[in-house]
Amino acid sequence: QVQLVESGGGLVQAGGSLRLSCAASGSIFRINVMGWYRQAPGQQRELVAAFTSARTTAYADSVKGRFTISRDNNKNTVYLQMNSLKPEDTAVYYCKVEVIHYSNSIGSYWGQGTQVTVSS
Repeated sequence: QVQLVESGGGLVQAGGSLRLSCAASGSIFRINVMGWYRQAPGQQRELVAAFTSARTTAYADSVKGRFTISRDNNKNTVYLQMNSLKPEDTAVYYCKVEVIHYSNSIGSYWGQGTQVTVSS
């Protein structure tokens, strides 16, 4: 069992900043991948930023230079620092974690989502 607790969303004006957090807990031997996705009304869910299985970072072209993904390994927590926010960033943001359990099985888990709204 793995639980994800996601927080940090809110309402900001264009040009403002937010910092999202996602903490994973439970039966985790190792975390393979940690990332952030978002889904705007009427749109498909898309990858925003992630730590890959190779421990490199990947970003969507639309957020490069504005968003930064980071992690705290001791807390099994991933963050998304969002700067220079634009109205088109408005969406529900979800964290996703892929873990190796002590049983050696692999599981993927989603956070509950947090709303980010950017006003003009």
